[in-house]
Amino acid sequence: MPKYEEYERWLGTELDDKDLTGELESIKGKDEEINDRFYRDLAFGTGGLRGVIGAGTNRMNVYTVRKATQGLADYLNAHGKNPSAAIAYDSRIKSDAFAKQAASVLAANGVHAYIYPWLSPTPTLSYAVRYLKCDAGICVTASHNPAKYNGYKVYGSDGCQITLKMADDIQEKINVIDVLNGVKRMDFDEAVSKGLVSYIKDEVIDSFLNEVMKQRIFDEPCEGLKVVYTPLNGTGRVCVTRMLDMIGVKDVTVVPEQEFPDGNFTTCPFPNPEIREALQKGLDLCEKVKPDILIATDPDCDRCGIAVNNGRDFTLMSGNEVGVLLLDFIARSRLKSGSMPESPVAVTTIVSTDMAAPVAENYGIELRRVLTGFKYIGDQIALLEKGGHAERYIFGFEESYGYLSGGYVRDKDAVDASMLICQMAYYYKKQGLTLLDVMDRLYKKYGYFENALM
Repeated sequence: MPKYEEYERWLGTELDDKDLTGELESIKGKDEEINDRFYRDLAFGTGGLRGVIGAGTNRMNVYTVRKATQGLADYLNAHGKNPSAAIAYDSRIKSDAFAKQAASVLAANGVHAYIYPWLSPTPTLSYAVRYLKCDAGICVTASHNPAKYNGYKVYGSDGCQITLKMADDIQEKINVIDVLNGVKRMDFDEAVSKGLVSYIKDEVIDSFLNEVMKQRIFDEPCEGLKVVYTPLNGTGRVCVTRMLDMIGVKDVTVVPEQEFPDGNFTTCPFPNPEIREALQKGLDLCEKVKPDILIATDPDCDRCGIAVNNGRDFTLMSGNEVGVLLLDFIARSRLKSGSMPESPVAVTTIVSTDMAAPVAENYGIELRRVLTGFKYIGDQIALLEKGGHAERYIFGFEESYGYLSGGYVRDKDAVDASMLICQMAYYYKKQGLTLLDVMDRLYKKYGYFENALM
């Protein structure tokens, strides 16, 4: 259907989200704006959907979310009986509404929906899919993008983001659905009362944190380590602070302006822990508090950035540097404790630092390089598990600040990363070293590797 006809159809439909009606009215006669909103449908791929929030087929709104969910429901029903799916969402604008709309569509289509009753980190969605033995998962998030964006990630039954084949099959289902009137749905509260939608219980988060704790390198409490932490107004505060308390980090100062959920991200318009601007509030607080380390997690708490006290101010470390530090620390510690498995495996991506190779070789670790995207690291964990050797996987990382040290989830996990980084910082602090000192030693041992974004 031509874009202007589709615009007129939306404008002439009584939409149940009145904000969308107002937007459509406001762009009358604005050809460029109409074209941008309606010239295509949001593309559905292995990363699901992602786009600007607003009215139109090329926007994230309740209608495009419902359509995608109808396609997912049709796919699940075509591939099994009595399917189920888990749902999580972050702090972004309309994330909770989109999550409930997705649950309502699933319920109306006979797919049992399990939904977190509060915003929750992306890795807890991966964990819930596996824990509840669901056929799929949905995480409503746009990760670390600016506030005007939202997204919709789909996970398979293994807790890993979907394969290209599954994405294509779901897209085929989506393509034949009319966005305004081709979706089955029911009232969310009615679905809950009828038992078609269930809230995910606290036991799932507790179990998730216990699994993260199993990844710790040593049992000694990290007493005396001083940390400033910022969740960047996202989902990380509860899980990360609980985890730090569990490993004995008692001196934690949370950046007050970024402590609680705020989808407008007013203190950091681009809430990406890879960039200094996002960490500026934390860095300002560090100048007053003088911690050993600053930890920042992105809004859906799957990426983790750090800055280290250098004695004068604070130095940001790259994802490649932290990845290499953790690989070395985990390998060194597991060899010392006798917990290194036979034929250990670490996984990184083809765009991550080449420095991982000599570090892995030094410890007798097989290093596997995969395509860009943490789902491919998850695939390697699955292959090891399928072969009966899940214990061989010891660590995976990508240059874009994603890390994972266990197979309990199949996506990067900033809760796990925060724990490991703090244990590492504590271990070296007892030796009078900072992570910057250790990185310098690794450079001197393995050589200096230049990394750049192209």
